[in-house]
Amino acid sequence: MLLSILLFLAAGVAEIGGGYLIWLWLRETKPVGYGIAGALILIVYGVLPTFQTFPSFGRIYAAYGGVFIVLAVLWGWLIDRKTPDLYDWAGALICLFGVGVMLFAPRG
Repeated sequence: MLLSILLFLAAGVAEIGGGYLIWLWLRETKPVGYGIAGALILIVYGVLPTFQTFPSFGRIYAAYGGVFIVLAVLWGWLIDRKTPDLYDWAGALICLFGVGVMLFAPRG
């Protein structure tokens, strides 16, 4: 369980961080090295989910979506300095609840 959580967090940071570096390169006119580093980090993001033990690709990526929403709210708060409001936090919690349902619902 701990490994799964760490993989979710690592993939989320890689996805958001890689995308952010490409954003900085294209939108904030940072040097091309930002874009290259972002692309390499996004490759790592693509590989990390393969280490999960859950058997379903679609279910894993759906669950990652919920985790990424929470991480994106935190990224916006800590990196972009945009304080989340009550609705941001409520939406993030709803997403985490959905992740729990998808991954841990009893299936036959």
